[in-house]
Amino acid sequence: MRPIPIALLLSTLITLAGCATALAPPAPLEAPETQYDAIIVDADKGTSLSIAALADALTEADVIVVGEYHGHHGAHLLQSRLQAELHRQNPALALTMEQFDLDHQRELDRYLAGETGEAELIEDANAWDNYRASYRPLIELAKARAIPVIAANAPSQVVRCVGRQGPDYLDTLPADVRAQLPANPFTDTPGYREKFVTALTGGHGIGEEGMNERMQNTYKAQLLRDNTMAVEILRARERYPGHQLLHLTGTFHSEERLGTVALLEQRAPELAVVVLTPIFWPQGQSQPNLEDQRSKGDFLYFLQPLPKEYRDAERGRAAMTARFSRPDLPGCH
Repeated sequence: MRPIPIALLLSTLITLAGCATALAPPAPLEAPETQYDAIIVDADKGTSLSIAALADALTEADVIVVGEYHGHHGAHLLQSRLQAELHRQNPALALTMEQFDLDHQRELDRYLAGETGEAELIEDANAWDNYRASYRPLIELAKARAIPVIAANAPSQVVRCVGRQGPDYLDTLPADVRAQLPANPFTDTPGYREKFVTALTGGHGIGEEGMNERMQNTYKAQLLRDNTMAVEILRARERYPGHQLLHLTGTFHSEERLGTVALLEQRAPELAVVVLTPIFWPQGQSQPNLEDQRSKGDFLYFLQPLPKEYRDAERGRAAMTARFSRPDLPGCH
């Protein structure tokens, strides 16, 4: 038997070692230690990434959609760090936000131009209650680096009135207001209605035929938000050609590529859209079950669960009723 040449033996061993490495399972994930921590995971590979590595992986994306749990510290810190990293890698970046309504674009632009103060922005643009804690860093970086910011949501008053009166409410709007909204504001996509109804009924599926008029109108209001955000993202692409877009939205509008993402891809299938989805780390488990989560986004980021708001069910229902009744809000004409 002829001896195997040393070079061939070494080459074979290196090849085998490489195969073993490729087949090795990803390292265990570490649970987020604090409410500010987010563990970023490549959904396909199951491997964790740093913010810098995530930004590198997003280089070819046209639109990056980051879903959030509204008011979660970890989600907002991740968004701010990602915005900074993306801009470092490519200054041609624009930010589109669910958190500002399109009818307040002028007030947002005035603040970014240094013409108004923060309190004026919050009052004039009807900023969300958690603006200072959650979105201030994003807006301030945009202001400092001249990053365009697009108010992408449908006007809250219009959404509210569609929810109360139905889609025909849009026919009562002044022509200039109606022109700001999508031509087809209630376009739907498969699977979204079922998901919406399941969320609204607490998992007790009632089917489309079981939706009463109020629930139908509530769903139309949801579609108005999603269609408006999809259209505003496309308008931003036209207004800022060559820019990568970072879109921030509640996770229901983007996870599983439904909602805004599905409507965006329906309107512009040529776009490379990447979705980041937040997931609560499962309590009492050392590792999350990635097989159950992979469909929710291209990248996942795990967060500590938020504290339970109410343990007294009756107080919780009363608070929810008060939150949505809001007698101080203007009525619908």
